[in-house]
Amino acid sequence: MIFSRILYGILSLLLVTVPCFSANPAKQAPHYEQALPGYQYHFPQDHAAHPSYKTEWWYYTGHLKSSQGRTFGYELTFFRIGTGIAPIQQKPLDTIDKVKKSPWSMDELYMAHFALTDDQGKNFFNTETLNRAGLNTAKADSSSYHVVNKGWSIKQTGPDKFELFARSGEQALHLNLKAKKPLVIHGKNGVSQKADCVGCASHYYSYTRLLSEGILTWKGEKFPVQGHTWMDHEFGSNQLTTQQVGWDWFSVQLDDNSELMLYSLRQKDGHMDPNSSGTWVPAQGNASHLKLNQFQIKALAYWKSAKTGGVYPSGWQVTIPEQGLDLQIIPTVRKQELVSPTPGGTSYWEGRCLISGNHNGKKVRGEAYVELTGYSKAFKQRI
Repeated sequence: MIFSRILYGILSLLLVTVPCFSANPAKQAPHYEQALPGYQYHFPQDHAAHPSYKTEWWYYTGHLKSSQGRTFGYELTFFRIGTGIAPIQQKPLDTIDKVKKSPWSMDELYMAHFALTDDQGKNFFNTETLNRAGLNTAKADSSSYHVVNKGWSIKQTGPDKFELFARSGEQALHLNLKAKKPLVIHGKNGVSQKADCVGCASHYYSYTRLLSEGILTWKGEKFPVQGHTWMDHEFGSNQLTTQQVGWDWFSVQLDDNSELMLYSLRQKDGHMDPNSSGTWVPAQGNASHLKLNQFQIKALAYWKSAKTGGVYPSGWQVTIPEQGLDLQIIPTVRKQELVSPTPGGTSYWEGRCLISGNHNGKKVRGEAYVELTGYSKAFKQRI
């Protein structure tokens, strides 16, 4: 426990901890590669780790139903974070002319979050773990897609197929995922821009609909479940600026087989950053990029956290006139805040939601995950 607290303390001094736009570009280590226009993706290689970039995350959120009709939401996220600290080198015992990285090196840290939402009981569970790469506790392969953090894992098992696992106490999740639709690349010209500065961006793509099947364990009881998952993968080195205090992110899966991703970046002056954007994924056909002036997000209600004092939106009206979309998004449980155990750490709200509305004059329903940062306090890097 003491060692974990030390690691969390170091992380709070070095970097931000949530999913995740990283820090002030002026304070980045100069040796990290920047996310720049013109990037050419190569799959499945780009599913694997990119250690030349400072920050990277693999992000899974999903909606599951048991054979008895009980519904759950889940979040399982893995982060690889470059600290900018040069790795400690040590000489192997059997040679004097070779060196290798010490297991005590702090050049990279690995964070993971695991959360479950129980709709029936109106309950929410979340936990997180943080480890270094050494001592076989955490890793992210750069040659193939396999990420591990203290027993939690995600790996590719075949073309567009994945397996994930996490366990904490009486809660666990073991799923097999298979893509129902091709992956989608967000942004324009290979980058998802987050601010006007050069390199203030990420390389960002998603599987917007992964068929999901496996076992969910809630309070020790095992439930065979089926459903669908949204997967994000982002990597970059600079994203937010000091003028941005947080963001609202939406992943929407509608029952007409269409999907929607939106993120709105909030500035200190209360306005939305012009780089806020999204992606519309029709049931058939190519995805299209959405600019800020093409969508509207209106908060319908608010919820105040008793733990952090943060006041979060809790229900939204989302409209995209060009696509004939008018949606209401409502959380299944209002209390879905992930509170950081780190003194001074970053807490955020991320939760399962249900959707009702209209698409081109036809009624639609669906499910969504929404992430809200910067409401308990402004989101910023602590160095």
